[in-house]
Amino acid sequence: MAVEPLFQVKIDCAYCETSFQTSRVRPSFKKATRTDTDFCVHYKDVNPDYYVVRVCPACGYAATENMSEQFSPAQRDMFQTKIAAQWTNKDYGLERNWDDAMQTYKLALVCAQLKNEKGRVIAGLLHHIAWLYRYKNDEEQERRFLQFALEAYTGVFETEGAELNNARLMYLLGELNRRLGRYHEAVQWFSRVVNDKRIMDSAMIRACREQWTATREEMLAERMEPPEELA
Repeated sequence: MAVEPLFQVKIDCAYCETSFQTSRVRPSFKKATRTDTDFCVHYKDVNPDYYVVRVCPACGYAATENMSEQFSPAQRDMFQTKIAAQWTNKDYGLERNWDDAMQTYKLALVCAQLKNEKGRVIAGLLHHIAWLYRYKNDEEQERRFLQFALEAYTGVFETEGAELNNARLMYLLGELNRRLGRYHEAVQWFSRVVNDKRIMDSAMIRACREQWTATREEMLAERMEPPEELA
């Protein structure tokens, strides 16, 4: 008997406590074909990204594993008004297509904003929405959400930077700036990683050097003044 790519896991809703089933992709079916320079993974068959968000069919609460289980009384009231009161029972627990995945991410984004989740959670959701648009080759919407993600990641760096893997976050700030054509800002972020003697993450230092070179080539192609050489 053939093994199915999806398997079911049981989730208890953090808002209404309903138990429901949601699908995940078996590790053996996660076949990546390539990874973009901002960590977006492209998959051969089933896309595990489609199944990251769990949506309660009873109340509409959508969350990822990175979101907190807690609601303050004010957040409960807001969620009830904005989502639960208008929710009509919809089950995202089985196989999902691109449209289903987009609906679940946008719902999770609204839930995360209502609950005032950490900046890195909201930034991650915005970035994933940009990736979904990339899978569809919708460049306009991809750029729009990359811009939102860049703003959110910048806020994360300013408020939570000391707690995180700074090299990866700084690299991402450089790469999103590069993808949005903000080459001078991109170069500044890449250079910070390479020149900061406290950063020991050799993979991120190497990636920053490579993307610094790519940025320089793009600037030359657009007849812009290229940056000075890296130290």
